[in-house]
This record gives sequence, structure tokens and C-alpha cells, in this order.
Amino acid sequence: MPLHIVLFEPEIPNNTGNIGRLSLASGSHLHLVKPFGFELSDKRVKRAGLDYWQHISLTIYESIEDFYLKNTDKEFVYFSSHGNKTHWDIDFKEDMFLIFGKESKGLPEAVTTKNTDKLYKIPLHSNHIRSLNLANAVSVVVYEGLRQLSL
Repeated sequence: MPLHIVLFEPEIPNNTGNIGRLSLASGSHLHLVKPFGFELSDKRVKRAGLDYWQHISLTIYESIEDFYLKNTDKEFVYFSSHGNKTHWDIDFKEDMFLIFGKESKGLPEAVTTKNTDKLYKIPLHSNHIRSLNLANAVSVVVYEGLRQLSL
């Protein structure tokens, strides 16, 4: 797998469905960390992922602690509108974990505070928005990573 897409506590089923479809299209592995704001069986997840959902490489975790316990030796980068560096500053590597927070609040403060050196943002050229839609943000980052890896 070239990249790993990680969603901490996703809330919107359509975003998760679209990101699942993106993970399949990009050859990435999708990691979903509970609690979710929906059921994975929700028809909106399936509709957004179309009939591709059964082909997605997927791992589900019961909590953020469970995620870290099972991925102790991995390389992580985090995404937040509070990052000081942009996604263009990342030296992408195969098997890198790209970690995104929930739609309403982003990543937990404990995670961002502990990982400021690995915290990145996608530049926004308008002060009228706080952030991109999660599915769009994941797409921007994943395809920049693939471009750098030339995959």
C-alpha cells in the first residue's frame, strides 16, 4: 500500500463513503477509528462508495488508543487547519499514515498538541471558510502524496 488514510471519529456517512471510494482508486488502505457518527451499514455510506465498498482495504478500530496500540511503529502525519506547515512540506513515504479528524471539531487537542512537528494544513486562500470538506481535504493530500511517490 502506498498510503494509509486514517479518519478519527468520522461523523458524516457521505464523506466516509467518498473517502472509501478514494482509498480504492488511489490504492490506499482506509483506517476508521470509532466512535462513528453513523453506522457503516448506513445506506449513505454505501451510496457514496457505490458498489466499490466490498473491495476497499479497510481496518476498523474501537478507539484512538486502540489505533495507536496497533500501529506503534508507523510514520504518522496529521492534518488540521491549525497546522503551521502545508501539505506541500511533507516528504511523503510509502506506508505513511495520513490522519484526519472528525468533521465538526477536527483532531482532538491532545493529539495536535503532542504532534505539532507533524501537523500540516492545506492552504486556504479565503478567510471566509475554516476548512475544506473532509473528503476533499483527504483527496488533495492523497494525490499530492501519490504525485511525490510517482505512483
